[in-house]
Amino acid sequence: MLRQVLLAASRSGGVRQLVETAPYTRSVVRRFVAGESVTNALTVTGRLISDGLLITLDHLGEDTVEMAQAETITARYEELLERLADAQAGSRAEVSVKLTALGQLLDGGEKIALENARRICAAARNARTTVTLDMEDHTTVDSTLRVLRELRQDFPDTGAVIQAYLRRAEEYCAELADEGSRVRLCKGAYSAPDSVAFAGRNEVDRSYVRCMKVLMGGRGYPMLATHDPRLIEIAGALAVLHGRDGDSFEYQMLYGIRPNEQQRLAGRGAQVRVYVPYGEEWYGYLMRRLAERPANLGFFLRSLVSKS
Repeated sequence: MLRQVLLAASRSGGVRQLVETAPYTRSVVRRFVAGESVTNALTVTGRLISDGLLITLDHLGEDTVEMAQAETITARYEELLERLADAQAGSRAEVSVKLTALGQLLDGGEKIALENARRICAAARNARTTVTLDMEDHTTVDSTLRVLRELRQDFPDTGAVIQAYLRRAEEYCAELADEGSRVRLCKGAYSAPDSVAFAGRNEVDRSYVRCMKVLMGGRGYPMLATHDPRLIEIAGALAVLHGRDGDSFEYQMLYGIRPNEQQRLAGRGAQVRVYVPYGEEWYGYLMRRLAERPANLGFFLRSLVSKS
C-alpha cells in the first residue's frame, strides 16, 4: 500500500511542489542525487572511482513532451560524455539513458528517440565507454526493446534493462542472454496492472532469482541491480555454480544506498557499479526510490527532521 501511495505521489503536481519547496529538502536529496550540474556529477564520479567503484551516470528527466526538450537532453548527454572523455574516465564510467527523455512519447517518438540515442551512443564510443537504456513504465517496454535491437546493430555494447516485477521478465532475459549482451536486472519501480506485473514482494523476489539464473547461466554480461543481501548472496552462489570470474558480471547499487556494502563487495574483488543520477528533475526519481524500499523513506523523513 505504501509503495502505491508513493508512486501516486510521484505523479502528483501538488505533492511535488510541497516536497520541492520544503525547507532543507535539497540538502537531504544530495544523499541520493549527485547534484544538478555536470560538474557536480563528475565530482562525485571522481570520488567514487577513487574508491574502486564503477559508475553509470543518469541525467534526470523523462516523459519529454516537446521536441526541443528532447534535443536539449540529448545535447546534455553529449556534453557529459565529452567531459568524461576529457577526464579519461570512460573505462570506469558509462551513462544510462531514458528513452522517454529523448522523445519516445512524442508523435513518431520511437524514431526520434532512436536517432537521439544514436547520437549519444556515438558520443559514448568516442569517450570509449558505453550506454545502457533504462527501462521505464510497462507501456514502453516493447518500444524500448525495439530501439535496443536497432542500436545494437551499430553499437553492440548497448546495455539493456529488465525489470523482474514484469511477468515476462524471465522470457526477456532468455532472449537477451547472448554473447556480449549487457543486461541490467532490477526489481522495477513503476506502477503496473496485475495482468502485467507481480505485486507482492515475495513474487518479485522469486522472479528476480529466476531471471538471475537465466542471466548467470547465459553467455552475456549480467549487471545485477539490487541492495537485497539475500539476492546478493544468491548471485555469489550462482557465480560459483557457473564458473563466472569476478569480471564476468557486476553488482549495481544506487548512489547513497548501502555505500558500505558497495565498498565491501568491491574490496572482495567484485565489479560494483554505482548508479549516479544528477540534474534538476530529481523529484520523480526520488519518489520511486522511496517506493522501492521503505527504509529509504524512513531515512528521508529522519533527515528532514534532523535538519529542521
